Amino acid sequence: MNKEQNALDDRARRAAHKHGYKAVRSDQPYSGDNYGEFMLVELATNRIEAGQRYDMGAEQIIEFFEGNAA
Repeated sequence: MNKEQNALDDRARRAAHKHGYKAVRSDQPYSGDNYGEFMLVELATNRIEAGQRYDMGAEQIIEFFEGNAA
């Protein structure tokens, strides 16, 4: 993973945390129900908000919270 992607991932994690969520990246290999990206979890209830199949990219998480600022 390159520095630009790491920076984008960190930005997505910060945006999620700022709003009470956690952006969790899959650590498992790609499969039919795991696309290897992010899942968005609400911290207060531990409920999956989006990306049930680890299918949200970092850009999608940033857009989810900040609009089209990505």
